[in-house]
Amino acid sequence: MTFKPARLLLALIAVAAMPAFAQNAAVVNGKPIPLARVDAVVKQVVAQGQQPDSPELREMVKKDLIAREVMMQEALKKGFEKDATVKQQLDSARQTIVINALVRDYVAKNAVSDADIKAEYERYKAQAGDKEYHVRHILAENEADAKAIIAKLKGGAKFEELAKTSKDTGTANSGGDLEWALPSSFPKPFSDAFVSLQKGQVGENPVQTPAGFHVVKLDDTRAAKLPTFDEVKPQIADSLQQKKLQAYQEEMIKKAAIK
Repeated sequence: MTFKPARLLLALIAVAAMPAFAQNAAVVNGKPIPLARVDAVVKQVVAQGQQPDSPELREMVKKDLIAREVMMQEALKKGFEKDATVKQQLDSARQTIVINALVRDYVAKNAVSDADIKAEYERYKAQAGDKEYHVRHILAENEADAKAIIAKLKGGAKFEELAKTSKDTGTANSGGDLEWALPSSFPKPFSDAFVSLQKGQVGENPVQTPAGFHVVKLDDTRAAKLPTFDEVKPQIADSLQQKKLQAYQEEMIKKAAIK
């Protein structure tokens, strides 16, 4: 079979046009929706664990992108992109997208090392200590009220009963129970007070924190059950990375000409 010149020309045109057509998922009123956009959305959905890649997912994404494009064209036709509020929101969205690109680049080039994560874990262990404390407290509005509670306790009143008057409504009905915790979980003046107590002892003096004045009782102590390095490694890595990003931002702010 031989092609006539006219047919050969048409065939070549069709072959040349095929790759370009194949790159589009759809064309809406002359505006193409690239297949790459479908791929990007599908990849994001799969990465988030919402559902696996499938023809059904791709068709659903395609339909959604078509609907969005139709709506976008109608919005442009009505001139909404010129609205002052819309412009402000677009500028903000653009800024966020560009900044996120900068952050991704910085993180890729300044990743936190395993040595840094391990050192931070060891610092956390040293700060946390090797004991957990079971503490109770009664929160009073002022020092005089707190001292009056301590006097009642010395007179034989039960801590759990007096705790019902505590300003800390979250623990008032549980005898002031703060459960088992590490000293680092509390404000330092508060933890300094209970680590010096013996089991079953109530502090001689109220402890002041931003919340008010506390009457503190130590119920018991036990060996601390700290999480293993592998259990907290992701959280530590994220925290250290955020600190590096914060320092990077502050460095740029210092160098900027701000009036």
